[in-house]
Formats: sequence, structure tokens, C-alpha cells
Amino acid sequence: MKPETIFYIIIGIISIDFIIDTILDTLNAKHFNDSVPPELDDVYEKEEYEKSQAYKKEGYRFGIFTSTFSVLLTLGFVLFDGFAWVDGIARSIANNEILVALIFFGIIMIGSDLLTTPFSWYNTFVIEEKYGFNKTTKKTFFLDKIKGWLMMAVIGGGILALIVWFYQFAGDNFWWYAWILVAVFSIFLNMFYAKLIVPLFNKQSPLEEGSLRSKIEAYAKNVGFTLDNIFIIDGSKRSTKANAYFSGFGKEKRITLFDTLVNDLEDEEIVAVLAHEVGHYKKKHIIFNLAASVLTTGFTLWLLSLFVGSAALSQALGVAQPSFHIGLIAFGILYSPISEITGLIMNLISRKFEYQADNYAKNTYAAKPLISSLKKLSKNSLSNLTPHKAYVFMHYSHPTLLQRFRNLKQNA
Repeated sequence: MKPETIFYIIIGIISIDFIIDTILDTLNAKHFNDSVPPELDDVYEKEEYEKSQAYKKEGYRFGIFTSTFSVLLTLGFVLFDGFAWVDGIARSIANNEILVALIFFGIIMIGSDLLTTPFSWYNTFVIEEKYGFNKTTKKTFFLDKIKGWLMMAVIGGGILALIVWFYQFAGDNFWWYAWILVAVFSIFLNMFYAKLIVPLFNKQSPLEEGSLRSKIEAYAKNVGFTLDNIFIIDGSKRSTKANAYFSGFGKEKRITLFDTLVNDLEDEEIVAVLAHEVGHYKKKHIIFNLAASVLTTGFTLWLLSLFVGSAALSQALGVAQPSFHIGLIAFGILYSPISEITGLIMNLISRKFEYQADNYAKNTYAAKPLISSLKKLSKNSLSNLTPHKAYVFMHYSHPTLLQRFRNLKQNA
């Protein structure tokens, strides 16, 4: 395929992706004022609902602005040979292809982050602050940025360097080595994320002895689930929004509860949320997601190996000298439609898994406290109770609150 053809395909993919997302966002926004389903009319009081409407509308307008900026920046970079310019800078600093790739992506990533930092700042300290969510200090905001850059340099840079090295000595067969590397890293990260990564950003402490821990342990014993690691994380350090998650497996499995979750919910509701998380483990959703991620990565790397060496890919982005890092950028854009399809499939599976986890919690504990917890969490985060079906289909990894409510009430 000619470089000019690839160039126009790249422009088309970027533009069409933006148009589709904008249409979906607009369709979703038109449903902000829909009547709340009767089953959910106890979620918001009148003033709270009006506040949630205002929050969603402001988020929508800001999202359109930021996405427009992002797509114009990307298109400008492609149209005016921005990647060739950065490649030239990298090659003026180093001759080694591994170093060139590291410098190239370092400039791209940090430059992009710096350009979007004002938007992140506005979202955090204006929008989230206005609606009572933000607890992030300016110091924490910038420390998070610096830590993120360091992690990107150490972990991302290390993996990238190894993949380029694999490509240098193995050629088109590099993908086998890269796949093994990424698979091992993914499994390792899943096992030890809570021990190695989370402490860089948050404090974690074991759940203290008391009624809540006793109820959790009683439930775990009842369902035959060994649970020694129950941690509280200081989520309130950054936001009032609450969450809980399951990580690791084997002896490293643990439940992490945000302190905001513990503060917002009653003990029975927290146990119900935990029962949902246990359901994910019992149903082997974590193993499935990890396996699916590894297989998808293998497929992507194999496909990359077929095209990354093509001179046409680099030339399509205005770079005469073929290189792995420029080919990777072009391939990443060309692959995005396939990525969208795999993402849709994973979202469909994820929503199915959420129903299964809800059913597990309903059958092994109770539906009522899980329903009330979901309603409280939706209220406290000013969630959208009337999303457009197309938007849900494309973007939601969880069923809507109404769908989960109806599922839990069925045969409860």
C-alpha cells in the first residue's frame, strides 16, 4: 500500500473516531433530562437531582472541548509532520535505535501530558471542586504527575527498550519475546500491584478489629473464602467518590475498601459490596480477564510484527527512514478500529460478569443491602441515571443502575 493511502486512512480513522464519540456524547447528553425511572426515584432529592444534572452537563461541555483540542492536536501533528520533527530531535541526541525510541516516546508522552495538564487542573480544581468531590491538594496533584512520569520512564521505558532490542535481534519474530515479557509483567503486576504500586500514591492500612471486620470474616467463612487481607485505602485524599476492588490471587489476594466507602455505607452494605467482589473471584472473572488481556496482547503484537517493518508506515507519517518507533505509532492508529471492536466485546463480557457477581452476592448474602449501597454510591457520585442505550453499549463496562436493580430484585 502506498504511503499516501496509509496517510489518508490514518486521517480518516482519527476523524471518524472523533465524530462517533461526539455523536454518542451528544446523544447521551440529550437524555440528561429524562424522567428518572420509578425504581430509582429514591436515589435523589429534588435539589440533589438538579445538582447531578448540572454536573453532567458541565462535564459534557468540558469533555467536548477537551476531545476537540486533542483531535486537532493529533491531526495537526500528523498533517504537519510532527512525528518526523520529534524523530529528528531524538536522532540529534542519540544514534542507538533503542535510545532514539526512548527519547522519541519520552518527548511525545511528556509533551502530551504537559499540554493536557491545564485541562486536568481545571477538571480537578474547578469542576470537581465546584460539586464537592475534590480533596486533592495542589501538592498532591503535582506529586502524582512526577510519580507518574517516573513510573512511565522506569516501567514503560524498560519494557519499550526490551521490545526494541527483541526487534533488533529477532526481526519479525520479536513478537514472541515481547509477548512473553508483557504476559509475565501483567501477571506479576496483577499479583503485586497493591504492594508495589498503590503505596506510591496512597496509604493502605489493615481493617481494624470491630463489627465490620467480624461481619466480613463471618461472611467469608460462610462462603469458604480465605480472606486475611482486608485493607482500607485513603481515597479521600483525592476525592469523596467511593470504590472497592479485588486484586491478586492465591496468597496475594486482597480486598481494598476506600475509606469513603466505609464512611458512606452501613456495615451490611459494605459486606454486600464485598460479596460482589468475592463473586468476581469465585466466578474466576479475574483469571479470565487476565487471560483475555494476555491473548489480546499476543494477537496485537503478532499483527504488529507483520507491518512494523514496512517503510510505507514510517513514510505515511513523514519519516523517510523506517524505524520501529515510527512504525509503532502508525500501527497504533491503524489498529484502533480493531481495538474498538475488542473493547466492545470485553465490555459486553464485563457487564455479564457484573450481573454474575451481583447474583453471587444476592444468593450468598442479600440483595437489599447491595441495592441500597449501589443507590448510595450513585447518589454520592452524582451518577447519570438515564444514559442513552448506545452510549451504554459502547462505553459501559458495568450495567446501568436500573439494570442492576431489576436484576437484583428478580427472584430476590
